[in-house]
Amino acid sequence: MPDDLTANYRNDTLVLGISDLARLRRERPLVLARGRGVFVFDDQGRDYIEAVSSFYCVGLGYSDPELIEAAISQLRRLPMYPSGAHRTVPVVMELAEKLAALAPFPGARVTFATTGSEANDHVLKFLWFANEAAGAPGRRRIITRAGSYHGSTVATTAMGGGARLRQVFGIPAGDMLHVSQPVKLPGESDAAATARLAAEFQQTIEAAGPETVAAFFAEPLSVSAGMRPPPEGYFAAIGAICARHGIRLVADEVVTGFGRLGTFWGSEAVGARPALLTAAKNLSSAYQPISAIVMGEDFADALEAASNAEGWLPHNGTYHAHPVAAAVALKVLEIFERRDLVGYVRRIMPYWARAVAELDAHPLVRGTRTHGLLAGIDLDDPAAGAPATSLKVEGIAQQVYDAALDCGLIVRPLVGSLVLSPPLVITEAEIDELIIRLTRALDLAVASRRDA
Repeated sequence: MPDDLTANYRNDTLVLGISDLARLRRERPLVLARGRGVFVFDDQGRDYIEAVSSFYCVGLGYSDPELIEAAISQLRRLPMYPSGAHRTVPVVMELAEKLAALAPFPGARVTFATTGSEANDHVLKFLWFANEAAGAPGRRRIITRAGSYHGSTVATTAMGGGARLRQVFGIPAGDMLHVSQPVKLPGESDAAATARLAAEFQQTIEAAGPETVAAFFAEPLSVSAGMRPPPEGYFAAIGAICARHGIRLVADEVVTGFGRLGTFWGSEAVGARPALLTAAKNLSSAYQPISAIVMGEDFADALEAASNAEGWLPHNGTYHAHPVAAAVALKVLEIFERRDLVGYVRRIMPYWARAVAELDAHPLVRGTRTHGLLAGIDLDDPAAGAPATSLKVEGIAQQVYDAALDCGLIVRPLVGSLVLSPPLVITEAEIDELIIRLTRALDLAVASRRDA
């Protein structure tokens, strides 16, 4: 049934990110009014398969009654109380215990923020705070991979993104250094790629001065950079170099955590052994904004030593560990265990891989790849690989995205490719329907190219 509650709303009052603001003033945006399972529905009642889980985060699908009830129950009990100043609430303590027990390293300790961007930004503060107290104030530089995404704050935009993104916002690189994405060259073996990338990493450290480098931030699998898995042995080699120079490996698990790659943490799927990690998105299935910094014992001890030196940890946020968000996140962890969602993802991964591979036969598709419940689809785009003159996604990928909306499907366009990341609860029948709708969209894009 159509939802006309917004039918008379003006189009020129709302500013939306990742949007053409002039177009937003001219045209009404797509308005999503409700959701159920892997589907969302617009205000006219039309359904769409959300094939990217609303930016990789609604892992349990839309309108899960248990998550809704968890939020309502906490709202009735204690709707808001900040955690800080030696005060907290029971649900936050329980969530910290559960997350620590799930950490991929022993002796974990946990603190919370509101978004993935905040979590990564706060890790920078903690690193510099700990290093200052340890007598190493010069250890400020952070190595990340060019093209990765680590958040939208000034610091995290400098960390990740691309040169163009930093340029248009006038963001200085500052203490940030960038190395290549872990992508194999044509015909290159895993061993050769790992050796090349490790050599580049070592050279970057040496050029900066090992004593100036605090950490290496890396997503186990960089979705924004095209979703290409690292070569075998990559993280073992990089981890050894980090250990040799006293550099902490920070895993950005904002997208890959909570089963997306077929393991609870993405780090486990790629052989990474981080000193600490950040999580968000699927931590609460995005029903409430919450993120976490999960610290290994060594780094947690360093942070505590800095707190001892200063007399306290001079850091907090009003909405960090919000009780309602914590209650929903706690219920997510319970559901993961009770429903064996990671096991479910592993069981459905082969079906997902076979279904996505069917798209290889389409004339508009250059190739596909899957990893866990992620998929990357390279399109036959003559502009792919050309120097970017704009941050805006254009060309074939944008055409397919627009066509997919017409076919009742929401995908994530990148330059020359698409990324899929459906809710973890997707069924085989829903995978089949997703592929049917995407094939129609590809056909429409071919027809429009032919008519152009």
